[in-house]
Amino acid sequence: MRPASPELISPRSPRVAAARRLAKRNFRGKERLFLAEGPQAVREAAGYGDTLVEVFATVEAAERYADIVGAARDTGARVHLAADAVIEDISTTVTPQGLVGVCRFLDTPFEDILAARPRLVAVLAHVRDPGNAGTVLRCADAAGAEAVVLTDASVDLYNPKAVRASVGSLFHLPVAVGVPVERAVAGLRDAGVRVLAADGAGEDDLDAELDAGTMGGPTAWVFGNEAWGLPEETRALADAVVRVPIHGKAESLNLATAAAVCLYASARAQRAAGGCRSVTGG
Repeated sequence: MRPASPELISPRSPRVAAARRLAKRNFRGKERLFLAEGPQAVREAAGYGDTLVEVFATVEAAERYADIVGAARDTGARVHLAADAVIEDISTTVTPQGLVGVCRFLDTPFEDILAARPRLVAVLAHVRDPGNAGTVLRCADAAGAEAVVLTDASVDLYNPKAVRASVGSLFHLPVAVGVPVERAVAGLRDAGVRVLAADGAGEDDLDAELDAGTMGGPTAWVFGNEAWGLPEETRALADAVVRVPIHGKAESLNLATAAAVCLYASARAQRAAGGCRSVTGG
């Protein structure tokens, strides 16, 4: 049945205004809510416990994505049918897809990540670009990492661009935020995880690490700012500083590509014969 008319007809509605404010970090932090834009993000949010609070949908989007809207309602989220102008007002994209979800924060305490004894972790230290952060999170998810850690010097996990770039992976694996890099490295090492810093100027070569058979155990990769890499004091915290070899003429790899190479190298080594599948002790 086609909805008769949009429920929210004015961008000045209090509900719309409250959602629109979530584009700003201070309001996100105060309300502990963030925006998930587009059908893929809303679908993933609907499948993640009770994180989805409400959904704004155009009449056309509500019909096209009826399964997503139904799943959102099943979680207890309130669904608002909205005029196109409302979605455009809330959305931070140039071409909105007709669905915007409001979600509760879902970051995980760092201590819980350590208690789970992870085998593969991505640590984002000094990563300031939200698109890079979201894409690395997506790469970590695809490689089978058990967790991602964003240090206190990195971008806000709930920045709309970071959420979009994660393409739903934000809802798939535990993410800790605001962890000082020193604490992150010390905690992971105490949990039996080898900490590798990814840096183009690293003394150790990724191929050499793989050939030496040193990457089969629990591993955390520390990734830095794409423009200026990792500070010396951060590199010094790691067990090794590893570079991705450049076999061709390219000057370098961007952050997300380098992260994908490193994480998949670890994932492959851990799954190979003799690779460490779990952490014992403690």
